[in-house]
Amino acid sequence: MTQGELFGGLFDPSAGRGRSEPAPGAVLLPGWLDAEAQLGLVADCRDWSRPPAGLHTVRMPSGGVMSVRMVGLGLHWYPYGYSRTAEDGTPVKPFPSDLGRLARRAVADAYGDAVPDIPGAAGYEPDIAIVNHYPHGARMGLHQDRDERTDAPVVSLSLGDTCVFRLGNTETRTKPWTDLELHSGDLLVFGGPARFAYHGVVRTLPGTADPALGLTGRLNITVRQSGL
Repeated sequence: MTQGELFGGLFDPSAGRGRSEPAPGAVLLPGWLDAEAQLGLVADCRDWSRPPAGLHTVRMPSGGVMSVRMVGLGLHWYPYGYSRTAEDGTPVKPFPSDLGRLARRAVADAYGDAVPDIPGAAGYEPDIAIVNHYPHGARMGLHQDRDERTDAPVVSLSLGDTCVFRLGNTETRTKPWTDLELHSGDLLVFGGPARFAYHGVVRTLPGTADPALGLTGRLNITVRQSGL
């Protein structure tokens, strides 16, 4: 099977908002988080974002500054690795046990009986999370999540504004890729053949969030097993 057969094409919005598998190993569950769960996670993100070890901008080795702001839980991510101290030199906030339970349920709901075919899913033990805040106009270039020492799945939770998420292939940042709309409350899990696929956020759609969330822009919580 070619990369084009694995990952090619534009996601068909006419497929509706039901469960879908945009690529082998990638599962999208729209509306997985109900309104109460979304409100709770937004409140959690506000707490996690406060200093010390709070929300910060990231400067790349090239000198550029990422347009998203982020905060790490469990470990602090920097280009390209992890540390136990945050950008301000203080200890990283601990990884919340409630978030770990939520992520394990996400993997179980995504894969069900297919877990044996997804490396790292059966014994999934997440221990880190990265929370990204996308203000209006922010984006994320195509990249691979390769700083972990495991091929366990990545759990991605969306809150706030809708975004266009690009799921690429595992070999290059160029086509083939698949574009998905991720709405507030959506769950995306990618593991197996899609675990090391290039991916990123092409754009967010300002004003698409439910005003009840009290959130400007988009929050994305990615939960991972570090293997560290």
